[in-house]
Amino acid sequence: MDYITELTAIASEHGGIIETKIAAQRGISKAMLYKLCKEDKIYRIVKGQYILPDDMQDELLSISKRSDKIIFSHETALFLHGISDRTPFEHTVTAPSGCIPSAAIKSECKVYYIKPELFELGKTMLKTSAGNEVQAYDLERTICDVIRSRNKLGTETFLAALKMYAASPQKNLNKLNTYAKQMRVEKVLRQYLEVLL
Repeated sequence: MDYITELTAIASEHGGIIETKIAAQRGISKAMLYKLCKEDKIYRIVKGQYILPDDMQDELLSISKRSDKIIFSHETALFLHGISDRTPFEHTVTAPSGCIPSAAIKSECKVYYIKPELFELGKTMLKTSAGNEVQAYDLERTICDVIRSRNKLGTETFLAALKMYAASPQKNLNKLNTYAKQMRVEKVLRQYLEVLL
């Protein structure tokens, strides 16, 4: 078997990331991945994930493949929506309370927790800058998250996000209001939007 050809095929089908479990399904053992890594033919990103030497790592895709119990939120979701012009220093994800993300996720991301019944509210798929799709919250849910966490985010990030949302042609104020009620931030939202709209 030509391992590199097989791994190149896996990488191209999975956004550049080679996962141990997918390699195993194609007949490539962990021992072989380790050997290829030693020979610098592939590089290990984190446990269970590799990339080819010439590929750029899609960090967001790599993080999202580690757990289906996380959704990109807050600053990272703002960035994915094009509402924030700067790449976050640390990616932000939301997990349902009671779910504990892996050490690898916690070391790379700021994790927010929410009641399980609100976890999937506004969940959508967004494209990363590398063109891969990842789970993130839609714009209205992201704005509600930003309002809920305004004290942790800092006034500058919070107000910039609200101003850009208010100016966005994609905004859906009815959906925003519905989410705000469910997440109990409608009073705060109203105070800020009255000034901006």
